[in-house]
Amino acid sequence: MKFLLVEDNLELAKAISNRLQVDGHVVDHVGKISEAIDYFASYEYDLVLLDVMLPDGDGRTFLKHQRTQNDGTPVIVLTARSQVSDRISMLDLGADDYVTKPFDHAELEARCRAVLRRKSNDRQTTKQFGNVEFNSIEGRLSVGGKTVNLRNRELRLLEVFLNAPGQIFSKQKLVDRLFSYDEDVSENAVEVYVGRLRKHLSGSPLMITTLRGLGYRLDYG
Repeated sequence: MKFLLVEDNLELAKAISNRLQVDGHVVDHVGKISEAIDYFASYEYDLVLLDVMLPDGDGRTFLKHQRTQNDGTPVIVLTARSQVSDRISMLDLGADDYVTKPFDHAELEARCRAVLRRKSNDRQTTKQFGNVEFNSIEGRLSVGGKTVNLRNRELRLLEVFLNAPGQIFSKQKLVDRLFSYDEDVSENAVEVYVGRLRKHLSGSPLMITTLRGLGYRLDYG
């Protein structure tokens, strides 16, 4: 999954990012509302972790902006405010959950999983294509009944393809999904992960097709 963390406390942001990255997630971090809006205009995210008190305003501004744009990306609010009225205000604006600082990182991870599970109710959590079965929440892949051990970015790449079979993804688009903004990587890295994923899917009805000049597409059949 790819997260956007909107938090101006650099020490806390680093701790949260490191914890989520250990779980294989990609995290982009910004410290202002204006930066968060700019990032959302350029990249796709699966979940937002949003602080309320930010240098250029209140996190409510960002949340309200996203919801008026009909963006349904899950948002978990992170704030030191503990009043019930504050929680109600954020939830009424469209927040999916609310975590009060200070918090345990294990709890935050659990809340992220819970929110993603709720959102996944709108789509099938376990996807099956012939002898391939993939659970997006558990990050579990099996081919022909045998569990396949994937590295984190191989797992995220497969997730991108299985969420949109038949769709063409450019190399740059896949770089944006697999790596954070501040990671210096080339499009050649995508070729490496695609090659590994093809080996894992060998013997299955799924095939990653290269479209010269365009990118890659997951085909079934």
